[in-house]
Amino acid sequence: MSTTSTPLDELKTRARIALNAARRAGDHDAKLRHCLNDAARQVGFVHWDHARTVLGGFARPGDDFGTFWHAPRTGILLNQWFASHAEARAVHAQDPGAFVLPYRRQCMLVQAEFVAELGLNPQDPAWAALGRDLVAGYGCPAWGRLVGLRLAQMRAWA
Repeated sequence: MSTTSTPLDELKTRARIALNAARRAGDHDAKLRHCLNDAARQVGFVHWDHARTVLGGFARPGDDFGTFWHAPRTGILLNQWFASHAEARAVHAQDPGAFVLPYRRQCMLVQAEFVAELGLNPQDPAWAALGRDLVAGYGCPAWGRLVGLRLAQMRAWA
């Protein structure tokens, strides 16, 4: 049996910890589903089902990928925004050192500073495995590695 934790396992664990804390504090009406929704919102999704779809690898092109790959402190950095992945890829071909990240139903083309502000190493080999494109590499093992690292950073900053 594998002991590898998935991003969804991480969110479930956070929800269970929050549920136990609420119950210890006397909130006997606390429900796991509410804690799952809260955990999902804290990392950039609308609710638990949204997180489960995206982080579980079930989203389709054009779906809402949430704000998971964005952080408030990245707002001061200059980025290029695109309505579609195809548009982002065309520009990315001219700037292969950049990174393509999903944001809701759009894509961003960002530089290494943005990735570093997310708490990730822009030199991580997973980026090269993805061609520096989180949308094109969606669901693959390198994508999963970066999702896990991003969740760990979010936990460290909480």
